[in-house]
Amino acid sequence: MLNTLAISTSGLIAQRLRMDTIAGNIAHANTTQNERGEPAPFQRRLVVLQAETDYAATPAGGARVSAEVHIDTHTPPRKVYQPGHPHADQDGYVAYPNVNVITEFVNAMEAARAYEANLSAMQLTREMIDNSFKILG
Repeated sequence: MLNTLAISTSGLIAQRLRMDTIAGNIAHANTTQNERGEPAPFQRRLVVLQAETDYAATPAGGARVSAEVHIDTHTPPRKVYQPGHPHADQDGYVAYPNVNVITEFVNAMEAARAYEANLSAMQLTREMIDNSFKILG
């Protein structure tokens, strides 16, 4: 039973990291400069989830999840023609981040649902533990 709680806890942590990363992506959807003030668009962050194989072979089964944040370097920035913008190149194009706000909102909804599912699993596990103690006396 405690392994079940650990699995759900790792899922909660992973989904919280996804939500934080998505919020950062949305916040930087129009950032055209880096922290040094140089023209460089923000690069979208992605959270990669992976099963921790150390726990998969346990008798109870199941696996915890680990999450890592990666920077999307494969998707090119979005180019917008704005010749008056201070970060425009010699052709008048500004490089905006490769962040699609609609995609980020959909990912946020998915992460929220997964978070809720992990909470439900934890509540059911707690109820099962409580009922086990009631049966034992």
